[in-house]
Amino acid sequence: MKEEFLKIYKENIHRDGADKLLAWLEKSDFFTAPASTKYHSCHEGGLAEHSVNVFHRLEHNLLNDDFKIHFDHNPEYPGAESVAICGLLHDVCKTNFYKPDTRNVKNEAGVWEKVPYYSVDDKLPYGHGDKSVYIVSGFMRLTREEAFAIRFHMGGDSDRNVPTVFRKFPLALMLHIADLEATFIDEREDK
Repeated sequence: MKEEFLKIYKENIHRDGADKLLAWLEKSDFFTAPASTKYHSCHEGGLAEHSVNVFHRLEHNLLNDDFKIHFDHNPEYPGAESVAICGLLHDVCKTNFYKPDTRNVKNEAGVWEKVPYYSVDDKLPYGHGDKSVYIVSGFMRLTREEAFAIRFHMGGDSDRNVPTVFRKFPLALMLHIADLEATFIDEREDK
């Protein structure tokens, strides 16, 4: 999955600082980290896998005429670079976030045994989408639409700004939908 991520990144993201961000990602655990502790892509390389899946879902949905209606009032339809930035980098907050660990679990015979799992070790507790915007912005400038899309990609019923953001910045809604599709369709653990 690393190769596909790198190919998409290098073909589409050419902004000042993009090379420094990519160098940082390659030195980090981004390409070996899981995407979650238990919900989706909870395995080595899962974060890169999830990022590529979200990119493909976002790209597909933006090309689908049923979704284009969301951009009727917004003349700045996102280009390939914005799609790649949002799809590939929306979860950079999970870089250097998980650590391999073990816990005791009873096996089928009722005997306790150590099993591997990922625990959270958040060294930069800055929120989720906020943290991704913060990290990416440390290397390259985001457009306002990209920043809102990454910040609000989780949606969230407790944030009263979400409906306003989704109306004002359609890319945020589209990224949220792509993230849900990748998580609950492409990466279902029971597939």
